[in-house]
This record gives sequence, C-alpha cells and structure tokens, in this order.
Amino acid sequence: MTLMALIMTTKTEREKMLAGEAYKAWDEELVKARLNCRKTLKLLNDSIPNTDQWKQAQEALIPNRSGNLYIEPPFRCDYGENIHVGNNFYANFNCVILDVNVVEIGDNVLFAPNVQIYTAGHPLDVKGRVEEEVEFGLR
Repeated sequence: MTLMALIMTTKTEREKMLAGEAYKAWDEELVKARLNCRKTLKLLNDSIPNTDQWKQAQEALIPNRSGNLYIEPPFRCDYGENIHVGNNFYANFNCVILDVNVVEIGDNVLFAPNVQIYTAGHPLDVKGRVEEEVEFGLR
C-alpha cells in the first residue's frame, strides 16, 4: 500500500467510534464535541420547558429529529448529534442516552422517567482499558 493510499484510508477517531471500532475517547475532536454538548445540556437543564431557551437548546442538542420533541430536564447525553428521533418524542425526567454510536428512536415514542440507553463499550482486558486507552460504540 502506498503512503497516499494509507493516508486516504486512515479513519478519524469519530469515524472509528461510529463504525463500532476501537477509538480513543480523549481525541481532541471528540473532547471538544462532548464539551460543546455539555454547554447545550446546561442550557437545557437550567431552562423551564416551553420557553425559548428550552426550545433552542433541544433543537441544538438533537439536530437529527423528524418533528415534535419534548425533553424534560434533566437530560444527559455524550454528543446529541448521534441521537436520531422520529416525530412526537417525549423523554421524561432523568433520561440518559450515551450516544457514542447512533441511537435511533422512532415516531410516537414516550420514555418513562430514568430511561437510560448506553451505546458505550469498554474492553474487558486490562491492555485495552489501561494501555491502549480505547473504547468502542455499540449499535
């Protein structure tokens, strides 16, 4: 394989994460994305439902939605952009979605309080966890 071919086939850590491959969670791009998500979560979680701030925070947090969206604060997620929501979605209090991989939620879905969805995975061996410092996303 030529050097150019190798460069062209090298995946970013985000691409690896979304492909379900081992990736470095402390990659600069991913850390920045999670921090941006935390800022939006703070706006959402500090807001009153049905206010402009709440609506804007929901829209910024979950850009991949088909229609009506109602999230009761507090809500937690890793990125937000990996959550795909259909029309008429409702998340009750204390919902957690660890979206290191794509989470697809259909139309007319209502989550009870404390619903938690985890796509994050960690190696079971010490080498993967400690030495290689990798994670993976499950879909």
